[in-house]
Amino acid sequence: MPQLPVIAVVGPTAAGKSDLAVDLALELGGEVVNTDSMQLYRGMDIGTAKLSTEERRGVPHHLMDVWDVRRTASVAEYQALVRPLMDGLRARGVVPVLVGGSGLYVRAALDDLEFPGTDPEIRARLEAELERAGAAPLHARLRERDPAAAEAILPGNGRRIVRALEVIELSGRPFSATMPSYDAVYDSVQLGVEVPRDVLDERVALRVDRMWEAGLVEEVRELAGQGLAEGRTASRALGYAQVLRFLAGEWSEEQARQETIRATRRFVRRQESWFRRDPRVVWLPQEAPDLLERALAEVRRYRPPGGEARRRHQ
Repeated sequence: MPQLPVIAVVGPTAAGKSDLAVDLALELGGEVVNTDSMQLYRGMDIGTAKLSTEERRGVPHHLMDVWDVRRTASVAEYQALVRPLMDGLRARGVVPVLVGGSGLYVRAALDDLEFPGTDPEIRARLEAELERAGAAPLHARLRERDPAAAEAILPGNGRRIVRALEVIELSGRPFSATMPSYDAVYDSVQLGVEVPRDVLDERVALRVDRMWEAGLVEEVRELAGQGLAEGRTASRALGYAQVLRFLAGEWSEEQARQETIRATRRFVRRQESWFRRDPRVVWLPQEAPDLLERALAEVRRYRPPGGEARRRHQ
């Protein structure tokens, strides 16, 4: 019997990806692999909607609670963790079921994605310029040096702009040459969980309310004592960034809650845009009563294009 492909359950926050991933793992003898960048952080449980032990229903979940909140997230480091893990699961006949809404992390797991090196001095100089002058002049410079990268990176995304300029200066090559392609290194089926926009907006508000009720403020207060505010990545996470401002006295608690809802809705739109651009994603309506059956049918009808994907990373 041919080996089943790697499965990736993708889509926006609050779409119901995690439950479908567990259902698929139970049906196919799989194990879940996290592709949510914020679920990699220890202690960030409520605000990232990590499934409880009961909700995991006995299915092993990998690459959760890996990093300390003070650590800066690294897609390259994630790739170095996820590839051997997936290879090990497949060697045992276990289907890796990837799930999460961090699009670049999904691509780092599945696709031929390279990560150029870094230079602390160049990075520090560019970050100081970003702090001093803002993202606009840096984005203008990127447009001159690499129009394709400037087109792909939002003008307000200072962190990505700095990274692009760093790679150009360090390597002498366009940053766009290292950007994600659709050149897979694993045979895979990507299943997008689709929810109507108005329904998703309601779910986001409900989800944030439930997080507050579950103790998000206390979770952030505890993590603040562990250096959360020092973490360049974790401190910017949805919910955590807003509660930190409340704890610092900048906002009221209600302001923090409402800003979390607004920021999450904006993020959901960016996620949808990212995953919609990938022609390989098969979209399935979350509200369909036969969602699991449809997902299983997509997995079972998969045939690798031109034979099994070549493993270039080995």
